[in-house]
Amino acid sequence: MNLKALLKQKLDAQAALVTTAITEGRGMTDDEQKQFDAYEAEIKNLEKTIAAEEEVKKKQQAIEDSNKPVNEPIFATPKNPDEKKWKGLGEYFTAIKNASTPGGNIDKRLFMDSATGNNTSLGVDGGFLVDKEFRTDLMDAMKEESQVAKDINMIPIGAASNGLKWVDIEETSRADGYRHGGALTYWVSEAETATASKIKVNKTEIELEKLLGFWYATSELLSDATAMEAMARMEFANAMSFVVDDAIINGNGVGKPLGILNSGALITVAKESGQTAGTIVYQNIQKMWNVMSAKSRSRAVWYINQEVEPQLESMTMVAGTGEVLSPLAKEFIEKRTLYSRPVVAIEQASKLGDKGDIILADPKSYIGIDKNGMQADVSLHVKFLYDESCFRFIYRFNGAPRKSNSVASYKNANFKTSPFVTLAERK
Repeated sequence: MNLKALLKQKLDAQAALVTTAITEGRGMTDDEQKQFDAYEAEIKNLEKTIAAEEEVKKKQQAIEDSNKPVNEPIFATPKNPDEKKWKGLGEYFTAIKNASTPGGNIDKRLFMDSATGNNTSLGVDGGFLVDKEFRTDLMDAMKEESQVAKDINMIPIGAASNGLKWVDIEETSRADGYRHGGALTYWVSEAETATASKIKVNKTEIELEKLLGFWYATSELLSDATAMEAMARMEFANAMSFVVDDAIINGNGVGKPLGILNSGALITVAKESGQTAGTIVYQNIQKMWNVMSAKSRSRAVWYINQEVEPQLESMTMVAGTGEVLSPLAKEFIEKRTLYSRPVVAIEQASKLGDKGDIILADPKSYIGIDKNGMQADVSLHVKFLYDESCFRFIYRFNGAPRKSNSVASYKNANFKTSPFVTLAERK
């Protein structure tokens, strides 16, 4: 029980003594008067204690207020409403660094909403949310560095959602009765043989996962806002784009995206009989292209480990009693394409000879989701570590192949195609 509640209790008890005497039409007895006086002494003591407590709180608050940093007026409100709040990303990071330093000034611009609303505020993970202008800048830099994620089917997720659900037709075959998930169509003259059909669908749901990135900046770098801006953009773009690209290729779907190489839709082309370990022959490329979905071919990309390049350049084929350079090798040497589709070297591809060292994929058949770039869920938190500051970036992203299976062809149930194809290991 707090002091004010106890004071009320004593006052009520004191009042009850007086009320009883008045109701009975008499004065208080000697015992009642003694009890009344005892309550009076307790009440005065409680009142003094409560007053003392409030005085102490005022003094404590005054001390806390005196320790709060005072912002320069120019930082509180821009003179011109159309003026940019920040001169650049470097100045912004410097303000956050100062705000996170014990005894440092807290720049009020870190808490100001821009005209579009809710651009900057305290993040749920601590620190400050990145201003909208800089979120866009960082995301553009990340996309420029990305080799895979920049081409996928990216869907922004709104503030009220944490994931994406979609329904796809369950098409495992192009044969009648299976095409488009089981829908059947007939020419009018065939109506007498028509059979009722029912479309089968697959429901897929993915939720945003959190990707953390850390960047350590020296105090010397932090003193140069221009250099820090360039370094921060480069470090963020390099680190985040690499991990996201790796997840799209290799992710296991547990707390991270489901990658192409772990997709149920992936077709793995077997190596040739007697094929030497760690090699790629032109028949591998032919067969991979052969099972690429016809609709995906115009968007397909060859993702390879850089070790694969000499193999592609030296692919030969039998000609009479000897061998000649295959047309595919010539195309790659001259245009760096295969079947007129670009060949992109990525670090995330497997080493030469392993499954996944060469991948043929339609990136638009891979769905990615994020929080509208970096909106509302990207925070940047700074803390000191020796003579360095640690910047933490939080990017919420997830992804998965749109289809969960390959599809058998219309005329041949044993021939399947997919938007994701790779080559089996050669060891």
